[in-house]
Amino acid sequence: MAEQSCLVTNDWICGEYLRSRSQELTDATVQHIGITVVSVLIGLAVAFPLALLARRGPRFAAPVLGLTTVLYTVPSLAMFSLLLPLFGLSAALVVTGLVLYSLTILVRNILAGLAAVPQEARDAARGMGYGPVRLLWEVELPLALPAVMAGLRIATVSTVALTTVGSLVGKGGLGNLIEDALPSFFKAQVLAASVLCVLLAVVADLLLLGLQRLLTPWTRISGAAGAAPAKTDAGPPAPATVEVG
Repeated sequence: MAEQSCLVTNDWICGEYLRSRSQELTDATVQHIGITVVSVLIGLAVAFPLALLARRGPRFAAPVLGLTTVLYTVPSLAMFSLLLPLFGLSAALVVTGLVLYSLTILVRNILAGLAAVPQEARDAARGMGYGPVRLLWEVELPLALPAVMAGLRIATVSTVALTTVGSLVGKGGLGNLIEDALPSFFKAQVLAASVLCVLLAVVADLLLLGLQRLLTPWTRISGAAGAAPAKTDAGPPAPATVEVG
């Protein structure tokens, strides 16, 4: 008796599905990546001036942080319903919703990074004649990069997951495949799309981590210096000390 196809038996793992639907999987993955990248980049572009406004003082920080926090608590179905009259059933609807969700993470991390810049560094730069704009771009932002990149990584992984919700309007990338497969419980398609979504999040996080290490080489140097034992003439190397705080 001939062995039945894994598509007929509806197996979770099915190589035949991957071979026969490879183009469909590729198209959905490309759409997922495109929506995620555009959403994160626009979110970063919007979050940066909002963070600069918020750090001017409590009078600005309270409404900015309050608004971005409230936006993050709105359920995705309600968010898309509110934006639907403005954008219709388009990718712009999904991108706008994802941008709004990313703001609370990005704004707070940019603020935290800027607040962590040592006052001595600011004072030294001002003493060398740095104006506010040059101080921000050449001193504060480089020193704030670790916190900013940490927020960017969280926002990106979150956006990869939330992009699947765009399947409500047919613009959800891999989420479209999951939604199409659920009514008939097409196991191979549900598993393949879900695994690809997880892989996208992992790869995006690793790429941003590599970019962070490339942009902040001084963090690796200081870490290596802190881990190196101190040698003395009186005896064996003294153990390294680690500051906590």
